[in-house]
Amino acid sequence: MNLLRANMDRLSIEREPLPDAYLSLGGRGLCAAIMTEEVPPDCQPLGAENKLIFAPGLLAGRGISSAGRISVGAKSPLTNGIKESNAGGNAAGNLARLGVKALVIEDQPESNKLYILHISREQNELLPGEEYKGLGSFDLAEKLAKRFGKKNTFVILGPAGEMKLKAAGIALTDRDGRPGRLAARGGLGAVMGSKGLKAIVIEETSEKAPQAADSDKLKTAIRRYVKGLQEDYYTSKLFPEIGTPYMIQPMQILGALPSRNFSTGTFEDLSELDGEAVRDIIQQRGGEGMTTHACMTGCVVRCSNVIPDSDGKTIVAPIEYESMALLGPNLGIGSLDAVARFNQRCNDLGLDTVDIGGAIGVAMEAGRLSFGDVEAVMEIFDQIELGADFGRLIGNGTAATGAELGVRRTPVVKGQCVAGYDPRAVKGLGVTYATSPMGADHTAGHTADFPVDHHSPEGKAELSRQSQITAAVWDTLGLCSFVTGATAPQMDVVVEMLRAIEGEAIPDDYISEIGQRVIQMELDFNQAVGFTSADDRLPEFFKTEALPPFDLVFDISDQELDSVFEREIEC
Repeated sequence: MNLLRANMDRLSIEREPLPDAYLSLGGRGLCAAIMTEEVPPDCQPLGAENKLIFAPGLLAGRGISSAGRISVGAKSPLTNGIKESNAGGNAAGNLARLGVKALVIEDQPESNKLYILHISREQNELLPGEEYKGLGSFDLAEKLAKRFGKKNTFVILGPAGEMKLKAAGIALTDRDGRPGRLAARGGLGAVMGSKGLKAIVIEETSEKAPQAADSDKLKTAIRRYVKGLQEDYYTSKLFPEIGTPYMIQPMQILGALPSRNFSTGTFEDLSELDGEAVRDIIQQRGGEGMTTHACMTGCVVRCSNVIPDSDGKTIVAPIEYESMALLGPNLGIGSLDAVARFNQRCNDLGLDTVDIGGAIGVAMEAGRLSFGDVEAVMEIFDQIELGADFGRLIGNGTAATGAELGVRRTPVVKGQCVAGYDPRAVKGLGVTYATSPMGADHTAGHTADFPVDHHSPEGKAELSRQSQITAAVWDTLGLCSFVTGATAPQMDVVVEMLRAIEGEAIPDDYISEIGQRVIQMELDFNQAVGFTSADDRLPEFFKTEALPPFDLVFDISDQELDSVFEREIEC
């Protein structure tokens, strides 16, 4: 396995042997290690010294279900700290099978020209990409498929990334060639834009990843792992049948569903957004609609979906809970078609649905448009695409919008918008939002599915700590977070898979050790940037403004927040 470096100033591509220090790392962990070693903490996120890293997880390319997520890392223009954002699709598996441990994009071109990076077994090359300037994700995916072959995986920069908007993400194609899998959070699309990279073409290959040390043991461990997925209620029934929209009702019941810019925790009309309602609408409309879909080849969970319009034509694929919450109830909107179209525009422009939904909600709070006004929201996407001033403001995310419009209720931590769970009602996630080096990112330590009293502050600092460590491990392995519950009762099976692959003495406490190591690297980077405990706080309104209907506030003390990473974590 090698590192593949593309230098955008020299327009050169080089393979180099993987340093020994990186052998036990992949995904988020490898991003953190490369960032720590090679990126100056005080660099400008959109400057030449920043690097954009694409790293498959340790388990990628070996036919392991749900183990093909890819991590994208850089210094974030949104948080100004270290950032990892990950996505599904086949990019990670194909890179691993091509022998690429990580792709590192360095420097930036002197001109404003755009390039296409083509990666294959035989040759890696940078090609002119000016002809694709300004194209949305869907048009570009179609053109790349015609030019390079539709079986390949495409990593795409949308117009928002070309404009270097701080809420720009990076779109990746799923196994059917749709660019609906986004490494959305943290503004990493703006970093890709600063590198002059319009797309990466990763050739499909039938080759296998490097030979496992013990193929028979690996097969046995995989069978045990898959059996666990097939026996777990979430991975065998709930996710395949309803997907992440199932979260709408539990969050409504908890009073944690962000509504009208986080002013209340419930929404009055979920008749089209409830998970079962979404499934029923898909089934009734038929056509191209799908209630279950695997974003990557070989996934047995199949948690994704395809939302069709009334004629059965695809609106968006997929729609996830967090997108529904921020683009729906948070904007006072309960129409599935409207939310799906907003989501599709975000995908086409290459935007984070969470930060854009948050920004529009803040603009509604400021009176720039009304809650529930679908047409006005659609016009905002037109303004973003045109590069109009107000569109650019929204495209720069929730924090920028709140600061410019003077809105007190601006739901951000470290410059990044809180996701689809109000921290006053899901307090473990509130701790994660506050203390994660990633900013307000639910995937950095999800707690909403744990069987605890989410309204109580008791034990939530420890719950978040444990969840953040597990998330760091899963992101390093390239495992989808949705398999965490199924795998938790048999964590040793993950260690057994790694032992079979690496042929090394992977310790029994690997899960705990590697997670601590990754988070410590990230904390060290942010500390070098200048982050302090003062950055590990939620906005004041979460602490002082009671959230209806249960009149909740975020009441976990600063001392508890500061204690989260003061001692070792054991999983």
